[in-house]
Amino acid sequence: MSRKGKLPIAIPKGVEVKIAEKLISVKGPKGTLQHELVPEVKVHVKDNAIHVELDEAHGNAGNFHGLYRSIIDNMVVGTSQGFEKKLEMIGVGYRAAVQGNALDLQIGFSHPTKITIPQGVLVKVDKNTSIVITGADKQTIGQFAATVRAVRPPEPYQGKGIRYVGEYVRKKAGKAAAKK
Repeated sequence: MSRKGKLPIAIPKGVEVKIAEKLISVKGPKGTLQHELVPEVKVHVKDNAIHVELDEAHGNAGNFHGLYRSIIDNMVVGTSQGFEKKLEMIGVGYRAAVQGNALDLQIGFSHPTKITIPQGVLVKVDKNTSIVITGADKQTIGQFAATVRAVRPPEPYQGKGIRYVGEYVRKKAGKAAAKK
């Protein structure tokens, strides 16, 4: 049994949890999230907290216990507070802009790169080089941030590219510095 899975999830004020047979739905001020449950996991609400338990009939399903507890906890936190990822663009002439339902990146390619913003994700661009991605679903936000970063990941020689705020990029010495 998972140590993390045993912990109850507190339900904050303003968050409503509904559990159907195979579906859990969490509704809060930031939105509504739903997730399908596997039959090995049983979820119930008791004393304003969500409890995740394993079904005894499925003995080898211990790996789902902590996973589903974390997923449900992320749903509760996302609908009450929301999640945020920040990216920064480093490079001469690198700019970003939100145009309708797409993020337009100009990052040194001969053409502008447009990435469609998923539903439920809000993207803001500050100072043309700082991208802030917010929303209720942690997995969607993380995946979209990784997709944006993958368009031009930071390179190790000059450090140019798109990186997470606070990400450390170890720089390499170039050919000229290596010969000396």
